[in-house]
Amino acid sequence: MKSSVDLRNLLESIDRRSYPAYKDTRGVYNFSDYLLSIDHVQGDPFASPSKLSVFVPHQKAGYPSSLFDTPWKQTALEDYLVRQFHQEIAKYNFKAKGSGKSGLIATSHPGAEILSRTACECGSKGITARFEAGFPANGRTINSGELIRILFDFLPRCVKQVFYYKSRHPQEVKAVAELAEDQNYIRRELQRLSLVSFVADGAILPRESGISSRPMKESIPFTSPESLRVRLDLPNHGTITGMGIPRGITLIVGGGYHGKSTLLKALEAGVYNHIAGDGREYVITDETAMKLRAEDGRSIQNMDISLFINDLPNKKDTHSFSTEDASGSTSQAAAVIEGIEAGSRSFLIDEDTSATNFMVRDDLMQKIISRSKEPITPFIERARQLFEHEGVSTIMVAGSSGAYFYIADRIIQMDCYVPYDITERTKAFCQSYGAEPIASAPGFALPSTGRRLYPEKTPETNIKGKHASEICGLTSYAASPIPDRYKTGETGRRNRPGQRHDSRDERIKVKVYGKDSLQIGKSPLDLRFVEQLVDGEQTNALAQMMRYCAEHQFLERYSITEAVNLLLKEIEKGGLTAISDSSYSAMGLCMPRVQEIYACLNRYRG
Repeated sequence: MKSSVDLRNLLESIDRRSYPAYKDTRGVYNFSDYLLSIDHVQGDPFASPSKLSVFVPHQKAGYPSSLFDTPWKQTALEDYLVRQFHQEIAKYNFKAKGSGKSGLIATSHPGAEILSRTACECGSKGITARFEAGFPANGRTINSGELIRILFDFLPRCVKQVFYYKSRHPQEVKAVAELAEDQNYIRRELQRLSLVSFVADGAILPRESGISSRPMKESIPFTSPESLRVRLDLPNHGTITGMGIPRGITLIVGGGYHGKSTLLKALEAGVYNHIAGDGREYVITDETAMKLRAEDGRSIQNMDISLFINDLPNKKDTHSFSTEDASGSTSQAAAVIEGIEAGSRSFLIDEDTSATNFMVRDDLMQKIISRSKEPITPFIERARQLFEHEGVSTIMVAGSSGAYFYIADRIIQMDCYVPYDITERTKAFCQSYGAEPIASAPGFALPSTGRRLYPEKTPETNIKGKHASEICGLTSYAASPIPDRYKTGETGRRNRPGQRHDSRDERIKVKVYGKDSLQIGKSPLDLRFVEQLVDGEQTNALAQMMRYCAEHQFLERYSITEAVNLLLKEIEKGGLTAISDSSYSAMGLCMPRVQEIYACLNRYRG
């Protein structure tokens, strides 16, 4: 291993040479207290920045093991460190001068959600932080003096300030671990108490705007209805109270602009933990909960939607339905089946973004258009069956149709952002009102497992002759959250032969366009309506997963569940780098949930 002196001498020797001479700096350098790894060097000052990482051994970092001795505390500490690292290196961004991206220094910039990222990993041996830097140049002539400033002046200050425990406020770091422990405790309590979600008293649910995740100033703190109030004794925060939404069918109603969708949005975001000060740090939802909505124009492949759609006039088989341009009702029916397939135990639905004909058919319409002439079985006739037969709960926002009053287990009215439990009063009124809708349809049966996107191309075995079930093992990741410890936390290059094609010509290229869209080869993939994707780095990771599946023909060889399980096993063994298209670990990848992986695969048109 080379020393920092070797790096300085090398940089001085290549000063004023042509830019490609920077390539000679690749490697690992010992800076005494930490290791600096230059993993990738940009081709010119206008290209994508160079990729670097620092590795600080635990004996140097000094963070007590109690701060990362569980997966949830480890993720919280990593999240805290990358936030602090981002703040520190931002002070030096473009302080070094030059052409193009010269002087850029940056790492991941997390939002309010606490997510596992490749930007910072706390492994068994130490802490790895990854970042990008624009190697300075004048035109295309190396200016190594400015890079020396970055690597020998700016970077050591940041490393010392962020990754040395003695430089941090111990109580601040301790609070991060304690919050993670409390949030995990609430998640366990959800299961024990048979709750879908918990919303703490005093939580701030409204956001500053539609494009800002910051809490709205002077908003009304959340207050639970007494009938739904749950008391929890957290291990660190102490006693906390809030609204517990039991499993079953819950209806959220109220006038326009009174906070119905705001509450649902908070529940939707509650599948992730949030940082202190966000206002939603104690809003916790079943981590498998999935937002359902209509999605006109999406692709559907080989999907059994017969639970909701049958007897089409064109005689098309709905037990194996495919289309490149789904209608609103068809897309929402497919989303329900996909959610169950992905292991979701709860559905979140907003009337505003749903297909009306999928949700309900009123009494007059049923009398004029008989059931035999209507191929769509509305969700209202399946919601109760989904819960009673499969344990799948529904939380729904309704503002225009009262039909769901009859099947709801509880009804919450939002009035000026304050929730009220109006279940008993509404049920009593429904009994006197009459006109009870049909709440149960015949023929409830979920599709069989093992769906394949491309059944006509599917051999029974993989290249080595093993069946997919042998590779995947007995564990299905679809029914559980993603394994927390999927990271290696080590620096350096990946050395996993056979993981990807050796020839760049054989590799499928991917492009990512922000959080909502990506492209695999020539196939675009629209994720605008996968609403629980919250970070562009999750989309980056999904793009790499899709590329890996395409290159290894997972979707042709295996069922979609087997493909997901194979992906997750690779990630569990080698981290996200195991499925990426580079030989080194880099910042910019963030693990999505299993539900979003399924959503991405199901929308692929390749």
